[in-house]
Amino acid sequence: MHIEVKMPDIGLDEVEVTEILVQLNEEVTIEQGLITVEGEKSSMEIPSPISGIVKKINVKIGDKVSTDTIIMIFITNIINSNVHKKENINIPKVKTSTIDIKKNIVHATPSVRRLARDLNINLNNILGSGRKNRILKNDLELYTKNTFNNLNKLKIEKVKIDILQKTVGDNLYNNWVNIPHVTQFDEINITTLEEFRKHYNDEERKKDNNYTNITILIFIIKAVSHALLNFPIFNSSLSSDKKTIIFKKYVNIGIAVDVKNGLLVPVLKNVDKKSIINLSSELTSLSGKARNNKLDKLDMKDGCFTISNLGGIGGYWFTPIINSPEVAILGVSRSVIKPIWNGIKFIPSLILPLSLSYDHRVINGADAARFIVFLKKLLSDIRFLVM
Repeated sequence: MHIEVKMPDIGLDEVEVTEILVQLNEEVTIEQGLITVEGEKSSMEIPSPISGIVKKINVKIGDKVSTDTIIMIFITNIINSNVHKKENINIPKVKTSTIDIKKNIVHATPSVRRLARDLNINLNNILGSGRKNRILKNDLELYTKNTFNNLNKLKIEKVKIDILQKTVGDNLYNNWVNIPHVTQFDEINITTLEEFRKHYNDEERKKDNNYTNITILIFIIKAVSHALLNFPIFNSSLSSDKKTIIFKKYVNIGIAVDVKNGLLVPVLKNVDKKSIINLSSELTSLSGKARNNKLDKLDMKDGCFTISNLGGIGGYWFTPIINSPEVAILGVSRSVIKPIWNGIKFIPSLILPLSLSYDHRVINGADAARFIVFLKKLLSDIRFLVM
């Protein structure tokens, strides 16, 4: 059965067809948009009052239409005694979506605006290809395609991971996923220690112009060696079957050294038996060998505990990853000046942030707190290091 679909009364004498929303022989469902029209101050879609197949389209873009203009002819299977061949079907009065076209420079139909919202597209970024620069669905498709192509054209560079970086990465990953990490954070007032360090370096430089400064890190290493002796659980490792804790009777401390494409951990041996000056000289030598890729296996063996020092770079607390089979690692960040209340007034003080990660299968939280409090005692007053 052929059904004529007419333009409904939309409250305007005459409107312009701006978009044809269906094609010949297309199967249309009821309330599907057929055409878009535009009046002086409004733009709207005209919905289909019935379901059927588009047999003929009687209008084209730019045509002026008014109430009762035949816009299309459908073929439909409607069986109704009140419906006759080529019966005139008026579309019910549509609910218009008013748009102030004079104030809005974007010309687009409601369906295009809905699609743009779904695609998260700002219509102000598109120049329409339709009449009066009207934005069509094709414009949205082209814009999306061009955006995707532009993203694909962004310059990138692929660099193959070298052996060192892959080895370090694999070790860090395995340690992170296999060890239950907990990190204890704290701050230490190292004002007195820093004053002593600077005074000592100044005096030694007067004697020898080639003198190499002793850094705060050396004092931290020495303090950690004392802490490992006082808290032997931190100087242990877990057996491969996870049933035995192995306590070490020596104190070897690894120092993470940043090298190109990776991280190396040379180990200072028997730290508890060496002086601050000897440790400083040895660390300078090992760090130089690491950066020049001259470390041998013996230089990186038999570590008991690791220190990762980021103080020369910056930042504050972080969570260092334990260097298996060790059970703890100390992260050192950059010291900062903070006001500390002494009971009478605030005193500018040099504060060092520390991050202690530990294996919770071996070490409990109370022991971790005691360990870092002991470090605070040693580093806050240099005299405790010689006791």
